[in-house]
Amino acid sequence: MNSLISSSFLPRFSQPKVSSMTTQKSPPTSNNINIIANFPFKELQERISFHEPLKKLMSSTAERIKLMISQPVPEQLATVDDDKKKNSLLASTFKSFDDFICDFMDIPLRPFIDPKHVLSGNFVPVGELPPTACEVVEGALPSCLDGIYLLNGPNPQFVPRGPYHFFDGDGMLQMIKINGGRATLCSRYVKTYKYMLEQDMGYPIIPSPFSSFNGIMASMARLGLSVARVVAGEFDPVINGYGTANTSVALIGGKLYALGESDLPYEIKVTSDGDITTLRRHDFHSAEEFLSMTAHPKTDPETGEVFAFRYHISSPRLTYFRINSHGRKLPDVPIFSMKNTTLIHDFAVTKNYAIFNDVQMVISLCEILKGKPPMRVDLNKTSRLGVIKKYAKDESEMWWVDVPGFNILHTVNAWEEDDGDTLVVVATNLSYVEQTLERMDLAEMKMEMIKISVKMKEILLRRQLSNRVLEMPVIHPTYVGKKNR
Repeated sequence: MNSLISSSFLPRFSQPKVSSMTTQKSPPTSNNINIIANFPFKELQERISFHEPLKKLMSSTAERIKLMISQPVPEQLATVDDDKKKNSLLASTFKSFDDFICDFMDIPLRPFIDPKHVLSGNFVPVGELPPTACEVVEGALPSCLDGIYLLNGPNPQFVPRGPYHFFDGDGMLQMIKINGGRATLCSRYVKTYKYMLEQDMGYPIIPSPFSSFNGIMASMARLGLSVARVVAGEFDPVINGYGTANTSVALIGGKLYALGESDLPYEIKVTSDGDITTLRRHDFHSAEEFLSMTAHPKTDPETGEVFAFRYHISSPRLTYFRINSHGRKLPDVPIFSMKNTTLIHDFAVTKNYAIFNDVQMVISLCEILKGKPPMRVDLNKTSRLGVIKKYAKDESEMWWVDVPGFNILHTVNAWEEDDGDTLVVVATNLSYVEQTLERMDLAEMKMEMIKISVKMKEILLRRQLSNRVLEMPVIHPTYVGKKNR
């Protein structure tokens, strides 16, 4: 799910005026306490009634934390040092409990979440590299070549003691800047709220939906620990997010962003000396609640508008929206015809339409009660494609067509033919979708072409374009939504 872009080929649009956004460690508040007060611990405990020791541990820990953070401190004793000691004691308690979960509650780690296996070979974590001149060992770089190549991907700043999935790592940007016949290499972490918080703590604390739920005992314990940390103000995922920005990079409104679909994008900047800095987490001036968006937005090469979406665990399960060429988000288009939460990673746009793939990868929080990650594959579900007008204000004219076994991971492109009567989608399909979350190397992404009749609302053609495994497709950005070879 990495992205490679060259600034030389990206369209440029007017730059928006953006106010600075900051994140900070949140103190315990009544809102934090309400989170744990309203959390369905009773229901969870009933579902895991055979784990009496764990029930007692979760209940007693939650009660102690609520008591500790809700008791008023006499004004004359409420000093900065007292707060630091209190926070340090809480952090130490949480860390000890986290270590206990890793040592005694986790079931044996399967290879796909075992850091010793996942973080090996080409995936061994690497450190940051400041701007470093590259030696030209043969030939010369043309002086007219001027641009950057950026690669974004997961790279954990701390090797975890417990479970770890390949998708969990902190976003690291690796860049080659070419200018004036010289090349400069640089690698920098995206300084997300999660990264900065954990750097300050000295160890990872924010749970992962892909790996943290490893057996019933460990899952319930980690869930309780995470809620306790939020209540105590150790971190605040609602205000500051919790994403890694480790998936892609994109130009939106003339500015450069690092993206990951579990959070908002982070604005980044390439300096004149070839360094990379993180500026802020960005909501594009949204007037509505806006906590996450796809890591694969689509930019209209003619207008500079950006089209995007996000999915939710509650209704509406899918929301479509666009960002104008000045970097301002426009009103949401909620899509209620999505009946369950689907792990939609990418989509496609044409001149007049946006196309979504309702895949067989779904999200169900009930899986946590079984000691499993919330993401799973539903082989009884029939995949389908949804078509909505690109500038729709609601979903009233949206329609769906079944495409059994079609599970897009990444789209190549989409366009219109026959004066708009036919839609063509080219994308990589997960041939063995059941392997996706645990053994992606066995999922076999094969490129397919789908032709859809707009008038008849049915599939006209479906064919595989290659027998070879093909992934990470890239199309020249000026051809997005247009027919290409």
